[in-house]
Amino acid sequence: MEIKRNGTQASGKGPAEYFTGTVRIDPLLQAPDPARVTGASVTFEPGARTAWHTHPLGQTLVVTAGCGRVQRWDGPIEEIRPGDVVWIPPGEKHWHGASATTAMTHIAIQERLDGKAVDWMEKVGDEQYCSGVSKATSR
Repeated sequence: MEIKRNGTQASGKGPAEYFTGTVRIDPLLQAPDPARVTGASVTFEPGARTAWHTHPLGQTLVVTAGCGRVQRWDGPIEEIRPGDVVWIPPGEKHWHGASATTAMTHIAIQERLDGKAVDWMEKVGDEQYCSGVSKATSR
């Protein structure tokens, strides 16, 4: 058994090549081989977001605070709030981040395949980001 004590893992800044805006990443777990799971608490300031990306084995997001957005390729932007759990299937191109006016924190959980948990792609432009949230799911 291993216990990672609160405060023993340093927070990091979301790299500008993969994120737009101010993003803080707080590592939570990276299981040793042969396990593959990794997880982090990620906080996006208003307007901040990931670039488009995929995960070889999928990803689960658990929203813990604020108001955010998530979008799959060719799908509507969906609003997400605390308590929402989002499953992104393996290989599905998507992005996620805060709303334009409110920060959002989620726990991101994914597995590594051959040592890799994410494939990064192009950034989400302001026009894409501001194209509107799906009315069907916004609250």
